[in-house]
Amino acid sequence: MNDFSAQAFAKKPASAGESPSAVLECLEHILDNRELTALFQPIVDMGGGAILGFEGLIRGPSDSPLHSPSKLFPVARQFGLAFELESLCRQVVVERFVELNLPGMLFINVSPDVLLQHDIRAMGDFVHHPALPPSRVVIELTENEPSYDCQLDMLVGAAAGYRAKGFKVAIDDLGEGYSSLRLWSELRPDYVKIDRHFIQNIDKDPVKAQFVRSIKEIADNAGSRVIAEGIETHAELVVVKGFGVCAGQGYHIARPSADPSTVVAAEVAKALSEDGAGGRGEQGRWRNGAIEKRLLIKVAPVLATTPNDDVYRLFDEDPDLDAVPVVKEDGTPVGLINRHFLVDRFARPYHRELYGKKPCTALMDADPLVVDKHLSIQELSKIVAAGDRRHLANGFIITDRGRYQGMGSGHDLMREITALQIDAARYANPLTQLPGNVPVNERIDHYLEARVPFCVAYCDLDHFKPFNDVYGFSQGDEIIRLTGRILCEAVDSSQDFVGHIGGDDFILVLRSDDWQARCQGILERFGREVTVFFSDGDRERGGYVTENRKGEKEFHPLTTLSIGVVKAEPGAFASCMELSAVAAETKKMAKKIPGNSLYLNRRDYSRGES
Repeated sequence: MNDFSAQAFAKKPASAGESPSAVLECLEHILDNRELTALFQPIVDMGGGAILGFEGLIRGPSDSPLHSPSKLFPVARQFGLAFELESLCRQVVVERFVELNLPGMLFINVSPDVLLQHDIRAMGDFVHHPALPPSRVVIELTENEPSYDCQLDMLVGAAAGYRAKGFKVAIDDLGEGYSSLRLWSELRPDYVKIDRHFIQNIDKDPVKAQFVRSIKEIADNAGSRVIAEGIETHAELVVVKGFGVCAGQGYHIARPSADPSTVVAAEVAKALSEDGAGGRGEQGRWRNGAIEKRLLIKVAPVLATTPNDDVYRLFDEDPDLDAVPVVKEDGTPVGLINRHFLVDRFARPYHRELYGKKPCTALMDADPLVVDKHLSIQELSKIVAAGDRRHLANGFIITDRGRYQGMGSGHDLMREITALQIDAARYANPLTQLPGNVPVNERIDHYLEARVPFCVAYCDLDHFKPFNDVYGFSQGDEIIRLTGRILCEAVDSSQDFVGHIGGDDFILVLRSDDWQARCQGILERFGREVTVFFSDGDRERGGYVTENRKGEKEFHPLTTLSIGVVKAEPGAFASCMELSAVAAETKKMAKKIPGNSLYLNRRDYSRGES
């Protein structure tokens, strides 16, 4: 970082004081002498703890009244020097980012008005460094005015120009200014950063939780990835992860630093690697689907200083070796060298003579796919599908808390996905195609082992057998399909799980905070939609009459739905079988209540464990 020596400080004004001229003199001195320090705060992938990138931050001289960016940038805008200040900030941040050889993306804050000025002046020089391609830079738009609606069309056009050159775009502090919502709909950014206000105490505030859920849902539909800012406690981290948010940053993860670690702290990595927040809602076998067990291949890495000739010899000696990972001395991956790319370069005239003795970093892919070993195969498949297709061909690097562990290949990933699909089909209910007993039991066992709170809702149709006798099994199958549809559409697929364990019995494994409202909604919708299966006369009577085995007339009410719910707190149940037995008893209690009914088992099953 910049060394603010005593001699350097002696050349600037002794005190900025309070007068505008003194403040301006201080600002001009900072600009003339490049007295800015770059700090970096990591942005981590919530799916496993890998570092997605770093946000570049800036500070003025430590003994200056313009040390804080909250003072520095407003003063620059006041005196019409915002463009000059932000340009210098970008230079300082980019140069230090490259010097530190930090992994992942670089997020650079840019105000919209400065972006428009730069677009007019020299778009091509916005960020220029031979070691930092535009594909690794995210332009983070920060709203610093009450509104930039009047410039929206120009801003969207400017952003499109940068994207065409390979840059990615993010909207910062979503929710702080109303116009950022309109910008989101027009710009369709790659990333959306939720303002820290909505993350603070999110574990205690259901309104903030609902806001974040809604933003996540909109982002999924808009093709944006959500980043939560301001995560300052373990509880906030767990809740945000549970909502399926892509990435996060904040003091609990790591504070801004002039020389940041490229490895996430152990307690944070542990929290992110555990499925303590409900997973992604896949409806198949997944408990043993971690890539560490299924895809990890031990491939000896090379150091970043290794000559290209040595890497070429590795490929020559091992025909089955498709790629070689490149790591720092501490084991942090920095790149990947593809066999075909290296061989192709060496086959060109004079390229081997030119590059052979140079460090392998000259010909490596500096932006490989890096994933944590605890990531599930389903999560990895989504990342690969959403990312650059070269990752499928080149393979990916597998880490443990940021340290290199091994490699994985796209071919093996496809094989495992196919196996999982076959496995899921084998255990799926043939009528609804929902997971059957085995996947349901595995999901429950996983949550019990992870010691996370959840609810099991046992759903059963009432008076269903006589309906089959009167209206036929084909109509009965349609009611079962209707039930499965209602259940799937009512739950939060990012947190909840729907299983069909046979006949007219369904199981919901719920981690949604509003699970009770969802269950009530299920009952209300079922009550409305099931009536179409009955004749007008039966609907008017509220039921129908059949003969029992003794030839006696019996009246049966219209088919209804009963739901019995058991709350499974950490340590309350030892196994899936134990919990299932309690759920079955709870369902019986629900069926004793007339009509569409919900019964909550309020008994305390705690074993006295924390």
